Amino acid sequence: MRVNVVSDVHGNAGDLATAGDGADALICLGDLVLFLDYADHSRGIFPDLFGAENAHRLVELRTARRFDEARDLGRSLWAEIATDRESAIESAVRRQYAELFAAFPTPTYATYGNVDMPTLWQEYAHPGVSVLDGERVEIGGLVFGFVGGGLRTPMRTPYEISDEEYAAKVEALGEVDVLCSHIPPEVPELTYDTVARRFERGSRALLDAIHRTRPRYSLFGHVHQPLVRRMRVGATECVNVGHFASTGRPWTLEW
Repeated sequence: MRVNVVSDVHGNAGDLATAGDGADALICLGDLVLFLDYADHSRGIFPDLFGAENAHRLVELRTARRFDEARDLGRSLWAEIATDRESAIESAVRRQYAELFAAFPTPTYATYGNVDMPTLWQEYAHPGVSVLDGERVEIGGLVFGFVGGGLRTPMRTPYEISDEEYAAKVEALGEVDVLCSHIPPEVPELTYDTVARRFERGSRALLDAIHRTRPRYSLFGHVHQPLVRRMRVGATECVNVGHFASTGRPWTLEW
């Protein structure tokens, strides 16, 4: 049995269309939307609306952790174009989702990332795509549990939830063979981004579940350039499956 796993697709529909090649199933751990490409400031919803120069300024502010100034910049730019923010973003996200969901093979098992808009997924998920969040599914005799979204941060991305709500979803899974999430467990080596030079938020609830239930694997993304991509926590192999937007390559699990 072979499953290919991707995360942090961020608009890479071209490579997504072949990500399931040679596998029995594809798993996607979220962040389909490309709002702003930190490597190429001309790509994404933000530069499409406000230009690459403003995107570059926003990246500078966020990287310096000047989040209040970044929000002020965003507010001033929206005021200048006199366009309803929610409608403009939703329209752009819908265009991306139409292309990305069409690229998913059958079967695909997917959960949300922190920049996704869960309310739209069922509109675009074709019959071969199973959307799972706080839910389990059996694939080839192994039980996979899925936890979508991220935890609250100063970035205020679209699908951030409280620690308590996130922990309840983890708890609902019970014992699984493969624990699938968008964000990593709260382990410093797995949460530190070496390019952004900051710790991203990991989940204590995921780490507690790993210690308690000892899944074979914990698979996740979210941290694009992690200090450590793979490490063992107790009996569990923890794997950052990679920043698919930049690599175009899935990570493969075989058994």
